[in-house]
Order: sequence, then structure tokens, then C-alpha cells
Amino acid sequence: MEDRHLLKRYEALLGAVPQLVWVMSADGVVTRLTGRGIPERLWAPDGGASWMNAVHPKDRERFRRVWRRATRRRLPVDEIVRVRLENSPDRYRHVRIVAAPVPGGEEEWVGTAADAEDDWRTRMREKLLARMASVPAARDLSEAFMTAAAAVVPELADAVAIFHVQSDTPDGSPPARDAPSAVPVGRVALAPGLPSLPELSGDFTMGPTTQRAMRSQRSQLLTFSAGRPPEGIFSHVSDQWLRRAGATSVALLPVVVDGRTVALASTATCRGNPPADEADLALLQDVFQQMSGPLRRTLEMQGIRETALTLQQSFLAAPSYVGGVTITALYHPADSAAEVGGDWYDAVRLSDDSLAVSIGDIAGHDLDAAMAMGRVNSTLRGLAFDSGPAASPAATLHRLDRIVQALDSPSMVTVVHAILRRREGDAWDVTLSNAGHPPPLFVPAGAPPRYLHDLAAPDPPLCVTDAFPRTDLFVAMREGDTLLLYTDGLVERPGTDIGHNLRRLRERTGALARRGVPLPSLIRELLPSVHDRRDDIAVIALRAERER
Repeated sequence: MEDRHLLKRYEALLGAVPQLVWVMSADGVVTRLTGRGIPERLWAPDGGASWMNAVHPKDRERFRRVWRRATRRRLPVDEIVRVRLENSPDRYRHVRIVAAPVPGGEEEWVGTAADAEDDWRTRMREKLLARMASVPAARDLSEAFMTAAAAVVPELADAVAIFHVQSDTPDGSPPARDAPSAVPVGRVALAPGLPSLPELSGDFTMGPTTQRAMRSQRSQLLTFSAGRPPEGIFSHVSDQWLRRAGATSVALLPVVVDGRTVALASTATCRGNPPADEADLALLQDVFQQMSGPLRRTLEMQGIRETALTLQQSFLAAPSYVGGVTITALYHPADSAAEVGGDWYDAVRLSDDSLAVSIGDIAGHDLDAAMAMGRVNSTLRGLAFDSGPAASPAATLHRLDRIVQALDSPSMVTVVHAILRRREGDAWDVTLSNAGHPPPLFVPAGAPPRYLHDLAAPDPPLCVTDAFPRTDLFVAMREGDTLLLYTDGLVERPGTDIGHNLRRLRERTGALARRGVPLPSLIRELLPSVHDRRDDIAVIALRAERER
């Protein structure tokens, strides 16, 4: 009698707790004892079906491993999994399963199932935002978008592609309201086993549904049978990929910054996985919109960088033409959205038979450095032209140093300034002075390349001291000889030895010269890989040739 009273009291207690209580017999039959608390009825197997079939495909293998380990070692289980809802093969709810073996020798388990939807979404949101913590440090929009895409795969989506929305048309006018355009970033996030996304042609246009999402700035969720997207909704290439991937849903999520759609994230569930639901869409929207702050800062930095680059390029005049010498130059900015350096090159014709050439670098990586570069470059050009072809480059740099220290305030300037004077025939006399800059590389025709001095420059940089006497160096260039001037971005990379890099530059330049590579191609071949371009790079090369 007392036992029956205790059982009734225990059942009343279980009924008051928001959870289901169940027991699994030794033959695997699950029986619901009592309880409530899950808002929607869960799926129950019929006949020989397994309860494991009710678990979401993405959680099934993990939960199966946990359950096997628990039954083998008689250990308790505490896991959150998605469980299918009754009468809905594509809808699931997060449920916390707690189970323990029943003492007494029988292979019997007792457990509870409690609703965990809100708790899971709170934890998942925190997890995703933690993954995106590196977005503010992204060097460019592509890296920021890639970080966000990787954050949601595979928990919330099997595929993510992010498009950068174009705010201007090629001629600078705003795009038509009914035809917003977007271009894909370099990379996307894909779950293992999915087909690669196709390359998009230059005339690629977004589908009508995507364009509406971009215009309305409202997220949209489209669900459909596996591998059967509705016709006429997506672009042709997107439609074909969704079919090959067995997609079941697509979410379109505009990323809005200051009232402007700057990006569009497109996510898909694939491989027959159940489609996303409205709760998933809300979480995806929240995660991607969290990028608005970092994106705003990234866009601002890109704007500053583009302004600085435009200013910087305006100071990099095309090399002057002088018969008997070929001049080629290039400037490559650092691979960073936030940095623009003070590198420059210049070549100015002094007479029919003389030329002034310079290359330099101002400390700093911002708009101020670019503006200071313009002032120093212009001053040096004026001094060179005023001094004429007979001037000493060392004397010209000494005058420049005094002017810059008196009228400007850059922290440090390194520069090589050279004067080329024609001799009889196709030979040139080169006089140069080096103020703290990397050593010029001389490549004689038919002989090994050599630096004109050791790693340490003969003279200190500008803006350090004006009491140090500056020196001139001399070299004669004959037909086929090449002189290479460059900034430190070509040879300095974090974690590497500068001496080793200089040897590699000398060997690489010599090999290209022996192959007869044209000068423009030669200097492009010397650039480091894209991933190693951490600093601005300026290069100017001169080759003595027979005058035609």
C-alpha cells in the first residue's frame, strides 16, 4: 500500500516537471511513462522502426556513437539532439535526452526528454558569434565574408556563398532599381561531399527572387523537395547546382550597413538534409547582420585605402622616354585593406642624353604617408631638374634632406637617386647615391648580377641627420646591361632572413635575364606570391639598348 502511494506521488512529481519520462526495455521497446513540456508531439516509430530514425541526419551518427558507448559501458547519457516532429518528415525540434541504466542486471534504461530549443539556439548563437570574432581583423571584405561563411557550415547550412553588392555601375552611375548587381567573393564554404560551385561568367545575373531580396533588404527562405528547386526562381547556374547537390532549401540574407545592402549571403541545405526553418533563418540573419559593424569599418578602411592609392598613383608618373635606354616600372600595393605605404618611383628626362631616376619609401602605411610621399617625390624631381645632368646625386639628396626636415615631418625616408649620362656609342655612366635604401642590383649582359654595395646602405636615411656626408657610387652600363631599383617590400617578409631573400632576388633576376625575358615581364616575375605581399612594392628597371 505504501509503495502504491509513493508511486502515485512520484508520478505526480513527474507530471509537474516539463519533460517526458520514458523507459527502454531490454528488447529496445521504448515506452512513455508520463510527463509533458515539449510543445509539439515527437515522431514515434511503428513496427520495427528504430527510434534512431527520429534523430536529425546531422545528429544521428554522433548520437549513435554516444549511445553505443553508453550501453557498452553502462554510462549515463546527456545529449541535445534534433528529433523529428510527428506528421512532419522535414521538421525537427531540439530535445535534451538524459538517460541512465536501471540497476539490477537487466538491459533496461530510464530517461527523460526535455525541450531544449531555446537553450540550443542561445548556445549556438554564442558559438557562431565567437567564431566570427576575427571578422574585425579581416584584411579585406573577402576574408570577412569567408570567416562568416565558415562559421555556419555545417551546423546551420551545408553551403554558403556570399556576394558583394555593387553600388555603382561601370560608368559611376547608380544601378537601376530593378536590376541590382552583385559579384561573388573568391571563396565559399561547403560541407564535405558537395559539388564545387560553378565559375560565374562576366554576364552572370542574379535570379528574380534574389534581386527582390536585395531590393527589399528582407531575408527569404525557400524550401522544396530534395534536388527539385522551383523553376524560374534562381539563375540557371544556381538551379543546376542545387539539383546536383540535392538541395532542400535556400535562404537569402541581405547584409545591410547604414541602410545600404552591401552583401548578400545565400545558404543552402543539401544532400537530402531537412530544409531550414524560420527559426534557422532568424539565427542566420542575426549572425550575418552582426557583421554590419565590422563591415562598416572594413568599408571605411577600403575607402581610405582607395583614396590613398588614387593619390599615390597620381604621383607615379610614367617613365620618361630617352633614346638608348628602356625604362619599366611598377607599383603594387600591400595585400591589405587598411594599409597604403609611401613607396614611389620617378624618372625625369634632363636632356636628350641624360635622365634622373629615383625610388624611395616613406615610413608609414596611411594617407599621411601617401601625401608625404607626394611632397618628397615632387621636391626631389624639382631639385633634380634644377640641378641638371652634371649634379651629384649625393648633393641633391643632401639638399632634399634639409628641405624635408625644415618643411615636412615624415619619420624617415629611404631613397636612391641616380643620374644617367650617355657616353659615346650605347654606353651610359650612372652616378647614384643611396640614403638607407636596399642595394641596387646591377645585371651585366652575359655576367652574373651583383649588388652595387653590401646590405648596409652607404649613407643613412633622410630625416635622421644632416651632418653626415653623403657619397656617390658609379657604374657603367653597356648595351644589354640592366639596373634594378626596388623598395623593401620586394625582399622583406616576416620570419625570413633579408640576406637570404637578397640572394634569391639576385639569382632569380639573373636567371630571367639569361633567358632574355623582356624587362616588363622580368619585373613582374620578381613579385612575391599574392599571400606574401605584406608591404607595398615599387620597382623601376633600366636597360641600355642600341638606339634605333
